[in-house]
Amino acid sequence: MRPAAIFQNALLGASALLVAGAHFSPDRDHTGPVLTAAVSLVSGADDTSAAVTAGSAVGGGALASITRSAVAAFAGAVRPLSRPEALETAFRSYFAFKAAHPDEVRKPFLYFVDYGLPNTAKRGYVFDMENMRVVDGPFTVAAGRGSAIRNGVPTRFSNASGSNATSLGLYVAKSTYGFRGKSAGKKYSSVGLRLMGVSTGFNDRALARGVVAHGAPYVTASKAGRSEGCPAIEPERAQRLLPKLADGGMVFLFAPDENWMSRDPWLAASAS
Repeated sequence: MRPAAIFQNALLGASALLVAGAHFSPDRDHTGPVLTAAVSLVSGADDTSAAVTAGSAVGGGALASITRSAVAAFAGAVRPLSRPEALETAFRSYFAFKAAHPDEVRKPFLYFVDYGLPNTAKRGYVFDMENMRVVDGPFTVAAGRGSAIRNGVPTRFSNASGSNATSLGLYVAKSTYGFRGKSAGKKYSSVGLRLMGVSTGFNDRALARGVVAHGAPYVTASKAGRSEGCPAIEPERAQRLLPKLADGGMVFLFAPDENWMSRDPWLAASAS
């Protein structure tokens, strides 16, 4: 059977179950075994490009259906959003990448940030994409000081080294390590999480730039300061959450930036 047909049949089955059962519940597992089965079938494609092609081919059907079901599962718990499509873009990208690279997505956790909201807003969440529940959030998240922040909202994004700007798009969470930084002239240490950007042209220099998730004292429960491009969070929360994401979770940084939204490869791969 052709890869596109395998992908479509598997995701249609997954979508049907999700539509029947999707809602926000911390105690039920709606999608784990079904989605895992769908992705394992996709991994039988000849190569990665074939899997992406398969995802594109059914983007308006099965992928759209499973994305809508995921949005429905979280919509009541994730608010406000800077744009109604914020969650949709995150989940479309997540499912498209997981279909194309099932071996890289080894954990079900997705760290989502809506940078269309100000730094005083609780704009970060960690989702369990197997059980369709919020693991933690909302919580405050820092943006890069090079992102031309206006009224607490970043308005400029960059993939360039030395920009100190936030880079939008989809990331794979890699290993944790002992992060060391400086804030208000004082040194501090926290857990750090290396991030591999997979939105080519938008965040694929993250590893080289040293863009990581980490805890920082300039992020508090009521306001986030400015990082060097890192989606930094409160130190205690970093200690709890970042090890969960490490080695196979995913991160998605959203903003209502039309240039990025129209050109991100994982949004394009899942578009109809």
